[in-house]
Amino acid sequence: MYMSHSNRGTPSVKQFRLGVRGRSWRLMFMFILVSVSTALAGYSMFEIFRPNRFTELEMIQLGLAMVLFVWLTMSFWTAVIGFLLKLFHIDPLSLRREVPKSDTSLPIRQRHAIVMPVYNEDTQRIMVGFEACVREIMASAYANKYDFYMLSDTQDEQLAEAELKAWQRLQVRLGAKAPATYYRRREDNWGRKVGNITDFCERWGSQYESMLVLDADSVMSKARILDMTRRIELNTEAAMIQTIPMPVRQDTFFGRFVQFAAHLYSPMLATGLSFWQTDSANYWGHNAIIRVQPFMEHCGLPHLKGRAPFGGDILSHDFVEAALLRRAGWECYLITDTDGSYEEVPGNMVDYAIRDRRWVQGNIQHLGLLGTKGLKLTNRLHFSFGAFAYMSSLLLFLMLMAGTADALVKALVSPVYFTSAHQLFPDWQIAREGLMIVTLWGTIALLFMPKMLGLLLTLIQRRKDFGGMFRLLFGSVVELFMAVLIAPMMMFYHSYFVISVFIGHQVKWEAQAREGRMVPWKVVISKASVMTLLAAAWGGATFYYTPSLFLWLLPVLTGMVFAAPIIRLTSSATLGRLCRKMGIFVIQEEIREADVLKEVRVEMDKFDMAALAQFSADVPALPPECPAVMQEQDLKKAPLPKRQSALPKAEVLKLNSKAKSAA
Repeated sequence: MYMSHSNRGTPSVKQFRLGVRGRSWRLMFMFILVSVSTALAGYSMFEIFRPNRFTELEMIQLGLAMVLFVWLTMSFWTAVIGFLLKLFHIDPLSLRREVPKSDTSLPIRQRHAIVMPVYNEDTQRIMVGFEACVREIMASAYANKYDFYMLSDTQDEQLAEAELKAWQRLQVRLGAKAPATYYRRREDNWGRKVGNITDFCERWGSQYESMLVLDADSVMSKARILDMTRRIELNTEAAMIQTIPMPVRQDTFFGRFVQFAAHLYSPMLATGLSFWQTDSANYWGHNAIIRVQPFMEHCGLPHLKGRAPFGGDILSHDFVEAALLRRAGWECYLITDTDGSYEEVPGNMVDYAIRDRRWVQGNIQHLGLLGTKGLKLTNRLHFSFGAFAYMSSLLLFLMLMAGTADALVKALVSPVYFTSAHQLFPDWQIAREGLMIVTLWGTIALLFMPKMLGLLLTLIQRRKDFGGMFRLLFGSVVELFMAVLIAPMMMFYHSYFVISVFIGHQVKWEAQAREGRMVPWKVVISKASVMTLLAAAWGGATFYYTPSLFLWLLPVLTGMVFAAPIIRLTSSATLGRLCRKMGIFVIQEEIREADVLKEVRVEMDKFDMAALAQFSADVPALPPECPAVMQEQDLKKAPLPKRQSALPKAEVLKLNSKAKSAA
């Protein structure tokens, strides 16, 4: 890691330094853990099936189980490593003791942009969140180092007019601080979010050292923004630094369940993830800071040849942009402390599944990019695991179906004890009960041990953040019950989404619902009816023919049969608020509310949409442009090495200006 000589040894600089020890052996270490664990699991299943001669259905089960165990053991060991590093306060990158809180006296020397792309969003929410972030930085000593851009792709004319009026309101409220804020709307939203960010970079990006990208529901504290800025300035080899956006402001029961689980487990899981991905971290599309020059040089995304799901525009662009930065020699990091970086999540299962449907298509498309020239192994793993996160549901569903079919065949067909005319002794069915029990409990451990470790770590280090030990334990029990209940439902939805992607069904990438809402019964029934009928038929057949299998499948069938009332009930904000009063799913930000979140809460209550009528819908002025061009990347050719492609900024601007004129 390059550091300037004048600052190399100072304590302030060391606190912000991002460096990796032992990069070369970490993936090999994970490979050994995962391969040995998977081999043991596969061997135990093989020994269970082997004595009774393999059937075709048993071969299918074994093959699917082996693939699933790779995914399961990778997640398990990531959690275990994260637990150990967090428990002993060891930084996952340097493998040294974690550094205390950063020194806030270290100056910020360069100029940076904070950008929020929006598309057909709720006007009130985006304006309140944007203003809260602006005021956070304006209250700091480095307000003059930042400009703020709301980059609108809104196509709905009424929403566009409301945005303009709300922007005028914001300018009045900011007063003398308003000149550093800009609003730009594209009427032609080519390229969706990719095109939105590209437009910003090509018009104004080259004026800034970095851009901090927010989502429409993002909020970040002053301390976190300044911390990220100092890190990007001091780590000159880093092109992207990603934070962990933590869900907040949830009222519905489902939203609070997701929010609680994220706060409980994310720090540990992210630490384990950071351990093996080192300087090849993923980009999640928001709540990250990106160095503008390498982004412009290496992240111009091409239109992929062929039909969906592998052709067309690159949908989940963030994974790809991080991979392209890394293949060009730039470093990408995930910082695992969670304070000050916030987002919101869908408040019910229907909206949550709709969001996942978009991600399924985008992540499966990444499989077609595995052959991109020059990609690092870690980024190929990100592409593979991102797609498999959803495809695993289909594989699990198929394995359960194969197991059910196998059990039904054995129940309906009389066993054959003599397979040869000259056979003296019968082939008795052998049940390896001891091995079956060991395999079962081993699988349960792989599934639930990460949750137990996350809970144990929180009891040791952060129980006050969740209202104390009793509230934490109570909330964890409810969270575990809910996770088991809805997991089969999400398995069904993800399986359906994966199938629909592969048969060519397209999805519209519309704005997602962010505020909680009670899902109407009509919608609930339409979204759950097929699942419920399938589960009822599945359960009825196994109950009649193989009662023992029915009992094993009961945890899977229960959620699917009662999907409609579960979706309806968990979308209730009344139930969510009642749980909060009872101390269920309480999080740190509700006990010690961050200033920026308090600002959002107060201003959301004050914001009067009707009062926007007094403001004009005039298009605001934009800053002078500094034209540049983002070059489209050739994924079949490796990029120039970073040090060859990196030019002084003045030279880059000169070359880009010529290219723009020629175009």
